[in-house]
Amino acid sequence: MARVKLDLPEKFIYSTLVDIRITDINYGGHLGNDSVLSLMHEARVRFLNKYNFSEKDVEGVGIIMKDTIIVYSSEGFYGDKIRIDIAVADITNTGCDIFYRLINNKNENEIAKAKTGIVFFNYENKKVARTPKSFIKKFKSD
Repeated sequence: MARVKLDLPEKFIYSTLVDIRITDINYGGHLGNDSVLSLMHEARVRFLNKYNFSEKDVEGVGIIMKDTIIVYSSEGFYGDKIRIDIAVADITNTGCDIFYRLINNKNENEIAKAKTGIVFFNYENKKVARTPKSFIKKFKSD
């Protein structure tokens, strides 16, 4: 079976620490795949907040996740502190990709790497919106 491959950008612009909670543990005794997506969500909200944005307001428009790729590398366990690094790439007229690297902060083992495809969205009109200029200015790589 073909495996999903994900190449990460070289430069990450944001990092945050998140604890693995008991509710993140699955019946196998380790971090559940659904919880990885939740931890990514938490990190993305923190990242946006750092730049005075939110998922509902990036210069007047919100964001919607259009796709996700997660590639798992190792286990995470209850009580582990996970460093989630974030990068923004592939900015288009209507969206971008946000990349995530989840690292066990104690032993530096990569737990997972991931990408979410983001589309800017006008929730009032229920339509895709243009990527805000301030977002492009902050995150467009040279």
